[in-house]
Amino acid sequence: MKAPAWLTARPIAHRALHDAARGIIENTPSAVDAALARGYAIEVDIQLSADGEAMVFHDDDLDRLTEATGPSEALTLQELKGVVMRGTADRIMTLAELLERVGSRVPLVIELKSRYDGNTAVAIRAVEVLAAYAGPIALMSFDPDLVAAVRTLAPTIPRGFTMERLYDDPEWDMLSPATRFAWGNLLHFPRMQPDFLAHYVKDLPSPAVSLARRATGLAVLSWTVRTPEDRAIAARHADQIIFEGFLPDIESA
Repeated sequence: MKAPAWLTARPIAHRALHDAARGIIENTPSAVDAALARGYAIEVDIQLSADGEAMVFHDDDLDRLTEATGPSEALTLQELKGVVMRGTADRIMTLAELLERVGSRVPLVIELKSRYDGNTAVAIRAVEVLAAYAGPIALMSFDPDLVAAVRTLAPTIPRGFTMERLYDDPEWDMLSPATRFAWGNLLHFPRMQPDFLAHYVKDLPSPAVSLARRATGLAVLSWTVRTPEDRAIAARHADQIIFEGFLPDIESA
C-alpha cells in the first residue's frame, strides 16, 4: 500500500510540540495541545504498562522525565497514571486518551517502542485501540518484527520502518554487525513491506533508501530535524520532516 498523501503533507512534531524551557514535556498532553494549536502532525511513542496497556511514553526508565524512578514497564496502568511529569501537572497518557485528545484533527505517527526480544504485544494492543479510530494515523518502529506484525494484524494501517544507515551509536551495541547491515540496507523489506521509511537525517543519503524511493515511490520521513543543515539534507533526500526545537512553516516545509 502506498503511503497516504496526508503523511507527508505537513511537518511532524517529534514527541509532539515540546519545549522543556516553557514547561512543556515531550509526549505529554500539553505538548499535544501545542502541536494541535499550530496544525502540525504529531509523532509520539508508545509502550506497554506492566498490565498490558498502551501508554504514551518514550524512555525505558521514568527517571529522566518524571518524579518517579525505575523501568516504566514495571508499573501498571494505574501506577503510571499517578506518575507526575517533572516540573508540570501533566501525567502519562494512554493511547486511547491521546486519540480522544487529538480527535482526528491532525495526522498521528505513532512509534512502537521495542525491547527487541520478539515480543509483539505492543503492536497487538495498539491495533486493538486504533480499531475504533477514524482519523489519519500511521504506525512505525525500529523493530522489523513489530512492523511485520502490524502488516499482519492491520494491513490497512500505514506502517513504517524507523531506521538508520550505520547504527553506530552505542545504544545499538546489542545488535550484531550482520543485523546492523541488514537493517541499514533494508534486507528485511519483503517481510515488512513498509508503506514509508523514517530515516535518521544525519545518515542521509542512504543508497538503500534512495533506491527504494526511486523504485517504488516509497515516502521517506527524516528525523530528528533540528538545524538548518538538517533541513537542507531532508529537503534533498526526504519527503517530510519530523522536527523539534523550532517552528517550521506548514506551507513551505
